[in-house]
Amino acid sequence: MLEQLLIFTRGGLILWSCNQFSNALKGSPIDTLIRSCLLEERSGAASYNYDAPGASYSLKWTFHNDLGLVFVAVYQRILHLLYVDDLLAAVKREFSRLYHPKKTIYRDFDEIFNQLKIEAEARAENLKKSNPLPVRKHQAAGQGQGYKPRSERNSDDGASKNDSDGKRGNKLENGRVIVTNDSNLKSNGSNNKMVNNGKENESSNIGAFDVNRLQKLRGKGGNGKKVVDAVVAKAEPKKVIKKNRVWDDSAPQAKLDFTDHVDGDGNGSVDFLAKEQGESMMDKEEVLSSDSEVEEDDDDTGKDSKSGAKKKGWFSSMFQSIAGKANLEKSDLEPALKALKDRLMTKNVAEEIAEKLCESVAASLEGKKLASFTRISSTVHAAMEDALVRILTPRRSIDILRDVHAAKEQRKPYVVVFVGVNGVGKSTNLAKVAYWLLQHNVSVMMAACDTFRSGAVEQLRTHARRLQIPIFEKGYEKDPAIVAKEAILEASHNGSDVVLVDTAGRMQDNEPLMRALSKLIYLNNPDLVLFVGEALVGNDAVDQLSKFNQKLADLSTSSTPRLIDGILLTKFDTIDDKVGAALSMVYISGAPVMFVGCGQSYTDLKKLNVKSIVKTLLK
Repeated sequence: MLEQLLIFTRGGLILWSCNQFSNALKGSPIDTLIRSCLLEERSGAASYNYDAPGASYSLKWTFHNDLGLVFVAVYQRILHLLYVDDLLAAVKREFSRLYHPKKTIYRDFDEIFNQLKIEAEARAENLKKSNPLPVRKHQAAGQGQGYKPRSERNSDDGASKNDSDGKRGNKLENGRVIVTNDSNLKSNGSNNKMVNNGKENESSNIGAFDVNRLQKLRGKGGNGKKVVDAVVAKAEPKKVIKKNRVWDDSAPQAKLDFTDHVDGDGNGSVDFLAKEQGESMMDKEEVLSSDSEVEEDDDDTGKDSKSGAKKKGWFSSMFQSIAGKANLEKSDLEPALKALKDRLMTKNVAEEIAEKLCESVAASLEGKKLASFTRISSTVHAAMEDALVRILTPRRSIDILRDVHAAKEQRKPYVVVFVGVNGVGKSTNLAKVAYWLLQHNVSVMMAACDTFRSGAVEQLRTHARRLQIPIFEKGYEKDPAIVAKEAILEASHNGSDVVLVDTAGRMQDNEPLMRALSKLIYLNNPDLVLFVGEALVGNDAVDQLSKFNQKLADLSTSSTPRLIDGILLTKFDTIDDKVGAALSMVYISGAPVMFVGCGQSYTDLKKLNVKSIVKTLLK
C-alpha cells in the first residue's frame, strides 16, 4: 500500500499530497530524504531506504526540472510495489499540465490521482500475469542435491580447473604444466611479466630475479622445475629474526625513557620553542588567484580535446546555442557528463562517487529548457560546480573556538578525540591543533590514550614539552577508555579548557580495536570526533571512512550511536591537484573537512578553501 505521495517545489513549498491515507508516517522520511539525498547531490539514486522505530519505508522520486517540482512516493519497504515508477511518471505528466506558478492549492488533482493510481495498479497486475516468473526444471530437480547457480558453478569450475592443473603457483606454458613451489615464489612488488600461453601476464610477480632467465631454464626440459626451485631458493633472502627485548622490572624507569626532560622552570634540552614558529595558517585567509580558467573547447574535427569523444557539428551546436533547446534530454548531457567524470577521476575522486555525482547532475538538468546562447557543456559545468560547492560547504557551524568558550561557560572541558588508520599523522596534527588553540589563549591538555603502539606515549610527551602544555598518561597496556575518562576528570580539576585525546591507529577491519574505540567514545561522550585521513588516498578514503562509521554504529551499545563529526586531512601539500580525496570523504560521510595539514611544523594547519578545491577539481 502506498503510504504517501507528495508534490512540492524546489523551494520547499508543498503543493499537493494524497490525503486518502489516515495513517501518519512514523518518523520523518521526507525531511531525511531532502537532507540526505537532494541536498547532498544523491538525487541520481534509484530509491532511498528510511528506517524508523517500528517502520521501514522506501522512497522514490522524480523531478520536473523545467518547472522546479519534486514528486516523492513513500511506501512500506516490505511490499515492493511495482507500479510506483509508472505512477510517478503519470502524476508528473498530469500535474505539470495543471501547474501554475501563482497557484498553491490543487484540490482538483485528487480525482485525477485516484484514477492514475487505479490505472497504474491495473497495468502492474496485467504485467505480472503476462510475465510470470519462469521455473527452471533443472533447478527444481536440483534442490536437495547440491544444485548451485550458474555464477557459483562457474567459480567452482574455475577453482577446480586451477586445482586440476596442479598445486598453487602452477604455470601453463605451451600446453605443458610446470609445477613450481608456492612457498619459494615470493612477490617483492615488482611488475614482472610471465608468459602464459604465448601472452604476457603483467599481474604475475615471482621475485627479485631475472624472469627471462627462468623461462629459458624452464624450456630446457623436464628438469626445469628443479632448476627453477634451486634458483628461487638461492635468490630468497634469509629471514632476520629480531631478538626480543628483555624488560627488567627492577630497572628504574629513567633508563627506558629517552625523551627530552624539562626542569622545574620549564627550560628543557629542546632546540627551539614552539611559540617561535609564528602564526598558525588557520588564522590566515587564503587568497585565490584571479586568473580566469580557459575552458577547453571542441576542436575543428568535432572531437573533445581531452576525451576524444565525437560531438555534434559546429553548425548544429551553434544553432542550438542561439535558438535554445526545448528540453534537455539525457542523451544531450551524456558527452559533457562523461568528460566531467573522467576529469574528476583524474583528480583522485573515487569512481563510484564521480559516477553518482554525474547521475545527480543529470537528474537535475534532464527536462530543463536550455537558454539561448548557452552551450550544453557550459550548463553541465555550472551545475556540477554548484553541486560540488554544496557538498563541500559545511551544513552546520564548525567554529571550534566558539564551542570551546560555550563549554567553558558550563565549567567543563571541550573534548576532541582523534581517530584514524595507522600512520596518517594523528599525533602530529593533534599537536598542530593544540598550537592553534594556544594562540587563542585556550588552555590545552593532551591525553595519551594510544596504549597500544610502542613509542606513542613518548611521541606525545615530546610534543607536550615543546608546546609546554600538560599531558595525562598512564603508560601502556591500559584501557584507553578509562585513561580518557581520568584525563577529562583531571582537566576539570586543573581548569583546562580543551582535552585532545590521542588514540591508537587501527585498520577499519580490526574489530577488537574498533570495539575499544567505540567504547571510548560511548563512555566519554566527546564534543568532537575527528577522523584523520590522508589526502593521498582515493578509493581507500571511501572504504576507511564508511567502515569507521559503520563499525562505530554497529559496535555501540547506545540506541543513538556517535559517528564521525569532522575530518582532518593530512599531507595536503604533497598531492598537487589531486584533491579528490576531500570530496570523496565528505560525500561518503556528510562530515565537513575542519582542518587541513600542509607541512611538518606546528603552524602548517589551515582551513579547507571550498572555492579553491572546486576550481581545482574542474580545472
